[in-house]
Amino acid sequence: MESLRLAVAHRPPLPVPAPGHLRRRLLVHHLPAPLSLPDSSLSLSSPQHHRLTPIPRRRLLLPLLASQSPDSNPEPESSGAKIVPLVISIAVGLAVRFLAPRPAEVSLQAWQLLSIFLSTIAGLVLGPLPVGAWAFLGLTAAVATHTLPFTAAFSAFTNEVIWLIVISFFFARGFVKTGLGDRIATYFVKWLGSSTLGLSYGLTISEACIAPAMPSTTARAGGVFLPIIKSLSLSAESKPNHPSSRKLGSYLVMTQFQAAGNSSALFLTAAAQNLLCLKLAEELGVIITNPWVSWFKAASLPAIVSLLATPYLLYKIFPPETKDTPDAPALAAEKLKRMGPVTKNEWVMIGTMILAVSLWVFGDAIGVSSVVAAMLGLSILLLLGVLEWDDCLNEKSAWDTLAWFAVLVGMAAQLTNLGIVSWMSSCVAKLLQSFSLSWPAAFCVLEASYFLIHYLFASQTGHVGALYSAFLAMHVAAGVPRALSALALAFNTNLFGALTHYSSGQAAVYFGAGYLELPDVFRVGFVTALVNTLIWGAVGSIWWKFLGLY
Repeated sequence: MESLRLAVAHRPPLPVPAPGHLRRRLLVHHLPAPLSLPDSSLSLSSPQHHRLTPIPRRRLLLPLLASQSPDSNPEPESSGAKIVPLVISIAVGLAVRFLAPRPAEVSLQAWQLLSIFLSTIAGLVLGPLPVGAWAFLGLTAAVATHTLPFTAAFSAFTNEVIWLIVISFFFARGFVKTGLGDRIATYFVKWLGSSTLGLSYGLTISEACIAPAMPSTTARAGGVFLPIIKSLSLSAESKPNHPSSRKLGSYLVMTQFQAAGNSSALFLTAAAQNLLCLKLAEELGVIITNPWVSWFKAASLPAIVSLLATPYLLYKIFPPETKDTPDAPALAAEKLKRMGPVTKNEWVMIGTMILAVSLWVFGDAIGVSSVVAAMLGLSILLLLGVLEWDDCLNEKSAWDTLAWFAVLVGMAAQLTNLGIVSWMSSCVAKLLQSFSLSWPAAFCVLEASYFLIHYLFASQTGHVGALYSAFLAMHVAAGVPRALSALALAFNTNLFGALTHYSSGQAAVYFGAGYLELPDVFRVGFVTALVNTLIWGAVGSIWWKFLGLY
């Protein structure tokens, strides 16, 4: 789950004039150096002194605040759970447990765990509590009702893939903290940014270049590309929450938003959900050999075609008012000049990422797992001071993901062990067989269903944790080749990240920038998703046949 604070950080302020005392304070804080005044000007009674350094209002209020009793200014009470979503989420689980007939081939323990799992998923969709809190409640229910023993309930917290995802958040913070991602993107703006379409291609290609070493689409959006897009847009007098947004900003934001899914689908390590998909596939017995290379080979051609098509498609269906941006390369060159030469920390970041990606690609041959490669990379960044431990502790989204992700993965694994997934897949397979569907037809129906269900989810990783295992089992039961099923579902997971303004972490970031209207997000999101699906279906099917996936 991606971090909501990124979206908030980039939401433009409301255009309310600052009060007089704040304007004066801003003047003082932006003085280039302390003023050297004559001794007489230091008198507290001097009117000039008061004009230059007004006493902050908070300082004047401190004695009053200190004299108040604790009860005179109580802290706001916690709002707690939202009642209606809470009732509905619990009702889903209770209905399955006590009202729905339990099949004879399913044990009582498995049926009870399924009811808790469905209640947890309903809560993730409806949101009675934050995701991590609701997942913890589901875990507590599983342990308190003796549905799962404590060790089984918490077994996923030692899952290697989950810790690889957590460490990927720290890598992303390193890219942002050192400014390396910003520098790379700015170079592409300098090289390709003389027109609006070229500018969009420069930003899109630069994201694809840094994606394998920055495994968080949300961090790439909020930490690298949105700040660059906002700077370019404002320089072209394209303002957020303003009619001028359509001049440049809306197009650049929408294009980057829609193209990000293809960048994430291109590399195994470009997004957290990719790693989870292959881990869940492995638990079902679908093992992808040499995963990093196999993933890249399968995704490369359809992803690159979609990446190249997206900016031009949006240029036609969502055109910017400004077609040429002759000032953008000069602005980029000036920014690079201000940034100066590549710093020591940036060189360390470059070397560490080359090492990590190399080990992700060739690690299987030398016995180094992906999570060990990530741990080595993070250790280097900590030892050389590129990251401080406080940076890791402050990455709240990483620890939140560890908490709720481990709960979902653990429950899904136990459902598989208890036979629920195999029972569901066999039921769906019998249904598909009753329609006499061939495996290609069943493949299309299942992929489309998996894609469209995402309108109900506010997280790509949450969607994977809830449905990937079940849909993969349905694919296999319907006769779809196993490796093709695992990879196609995983690619699909990236492509639906731009359907709506809530469909992913990066969706919240880009929509929160103030350049996009909600109807445009739904309209363009659906059209682009349809085009991407056609490209991946047509180009991908030919390419995957050539690679021998079916």
